[in-house]
Amino acid sequence: REREKKRGGGKFVFSVVFEAAMGDLPISVLIDELKDEDLQMRLNSIKRLSTIALALGEERTRSELLPFLTDAVDSNEDEILLAIAEELGKFIPLVGGAAHAHTLLAPLEALARVEETVVRDKAVESLRCVAKELSSEQLDAHFVGVLRRLVTAEWFAARSSACGLFECCYPRVSAATQTELRKLYGQLCKDDTPMVRRAAAGNLGSLVSVSSVEHAKADFVPQFALLNQDEQDTVSLLAAAASVNFCKLLSMEEAKEHILPFIQKAASSRSWRVRYVIAEHWAEFQDTLGDVLVKTELIPMIVHLLADQEAEVRTQAAFRLPDIGKNMPPAERKVIISTNVLPHVHDLCSDGSAHVRVAVASVLLSVAPVLGKDKTQEALVPLYIKLLKDEFPDVRLSIISRLDKLQEVVGIDAVCSAVIPEIITLAEDTQWRVRLALIEQIPSLAKNFPVDQFDQRLTPLTMNWLNDSIYAIRESTTVIVRALVDVYGLGWAKKSVIPHVVALGSEKAYLSRLTTLLLISSLAEVVDKDMATKELLPIVLRLTKDGIPNVRFNAARVLGKLAVKIDKAVVAKDVKPTLETLKKDSDADVQYFSTQALAVC
Repeated sequence: REREKKRGGGKFVFSVVFEAAMGDLPISVLIDELKDEDLQMRLNSIKRLSTIALALGEERTRSELLPFLTDAVDSNEDEILLAIAEELGKFIPLVGGAAHAHTLLAPLEALARVEETVVRDKAVESLRCVAKELSSEQLDAHFVGVLRRLVTAEWFAARSSACGLFECCYPRVSAATQTELRKLYGQLCKDDTPMVRRAAAGNLGSLVSVSSVEHAKADFVPQFALLNQDEQDTVSLLAAAASVNFCKLLSMEEAKEHILPFIQKAASSRSWRVRYVIAEHWAEFQDTLGDVLVKTELIPMIVHLLADQEAEVRTQAAFRLPDIGKNMPPAERKVIISTNVLPHVHDLCSDGSAHVRVAVASVLLSVAPVLGKDKTQEALVPLYIKLLKDEFPDVRLSIISRLDKLQEVVGIDAVCSAVIPEIITLAEDTQWRVRLALIEQIPSLAKNFPVDQFDQRLTPLTMNWLNDSIYAIRESTTVIVRALVDVYGLGWAKKSVIPHVVALGSEKAYLSRLTTLLLISSLAEVVDKDMATKELLPIVLRLTKDGIPNVRFNAARVLGKLAVKIDKAVVAKDVKPTLETLKKDSDADVQYFSTQALAVC
């Protein structure tokens, strides 16, 4: 045994498990390693608890292993306790199924009392898993008792854990027990410790969701009101988030009477975090409170939040732009956005916070279909161009990736006259991610771009990216060129692409020659036999004699792809002899890839 321990402990655990399965060793020997001074050894043992339990059998696991784990809670490090809490959540089949699942409650209750938050959270998660398997009778007999003890515990950690356990058992216990649970939850909402009240506020919404309307109004609304007025911001902001659950449960009139006043108060709270939560959940309020309240109460609220003094709140409010008035008639929504919202959006495009501008850039064009072509050209296109010139690269990146949406609304002519000049400037942006986002927009532009105009304004731009210093740009451009061939056809490829391929393949820089092969590999999938044989094959054959091994083995790979496109006679005459020569190359990689290519010829 000592020898096995010195070798790392893993073999010892499995040998003990095997002997235990044979009934030769008592539980005290089996769990000896769990008491080892070495933390890592104990952690490894905990992670094998399911194996140990399987070997012991259901009865011995319930009568011996679980009591040991319960006792071990007070004398182990947090890492060990976290591992135990996680493993116990999977133990239901190992203790005899749902009929005996309640035996897991004792060790998990002990874990739910520890001070470390991560351990408690995992214990609560496992307790919820156990509760799902318990019958209503078992919940009343065993689980509710755990809940009572946690709620009335002296140490705040246990009371905090209790807050997360009401929702999983409340719908399935008796009416009398439900009444008791509502009273217990009320105690937690009034707890002297802010951490407990914070946990109660954070779990209130989920508890309301499984409650009846009658009990929500009678018991939970007063608790909600109390938590909303809490002096701790961390409590009141979580209570504000629970407003959504109340609005979904109650009727519109009931929500207007009981919940809307708290939402309005939270939207003008002195705490920016509370205002942030209201902005975050604004769309959900809109979906539940009805069109009348949206128009009279919620639209002015979000407009006010768009002009909030805190950048974090303005950012979150800006993200709600696509949702504003989404359930209203289109004409009415257009008026509201044009009159009430766009002036604030204009200001946000010049906001001092880059995060706010990024948020606006990501959603600006979401309202373009609502505004229509003329209003978009008048109001949004100037803002779009302004954001394209923003000094912060993430703003430029965000707005350029929405170019297709602008084109759908205003048409290609407006894009050509107003936006293309800015795109040409962005083609040389110092941030490669901006250039990459721009490249990805080229195919959508090409679909509506006359070929002669594209060749005049955007083909040179696209081909220049093949020489970019960033590999991701060069690679993406090869994919885009292939997509352009799909749009404009092989005639355009022969006229506008092949000359660039030939020139690129003759560059002195070996990276350019590698890019040539990457481009030919991409084009091989869309060109016909004639173009593959007459235009692409000669370039690849020439590059198989390149002085750089990387170029040669990539040429071998491309030959394998072209071989399926060209006549077998050409393959036998030109391709195979070349690959046979490469197979004898001094470089091992060239030999390997030429052999691979020969296999498909």
